[in-house]
Amino acid sequence: MTQDVHIQITDRDGILHDVQAPTDMALNLMEVVRLFELAPEGTIGVCGGMAMCASCQCYVQSSHELNEKLDEEDAMLSEAFNVKPTSRLSCQIQISLNLEGLKVELAPED
Repeated sequence: MTQDVHIQITDRDGILHDVQAPTDMALNLMEVVRLFELAPEGTIGVCGGMAMCASCQCYVQSSHELNEKLDEEDAMLSEAFNVKPTSRLSCQIQISLNLEGLKVELAPED
């Protein structure tokens, strides 16, 4: 039986989207954004989710405990624009049951 988690994603136009993300497909948050077409094609996850660009940067707005940032993600965020203390690369956030109620905002494209 598949279980979905409810995630609130604010897109780059400031529109809030409530999505049900499947936990049984080994998706990351960037792939969920693509799946629900919450960013124009070609503007998010340009590197394919390899933490080699910051096009999928998001701001975590809830107090969920996420997996620790790996060195590659930290390095990429150190070179990105519009970085905040809550910035993460959405390609590095795996969808799991502990993300129920997660709230994020997509960072500006530039």
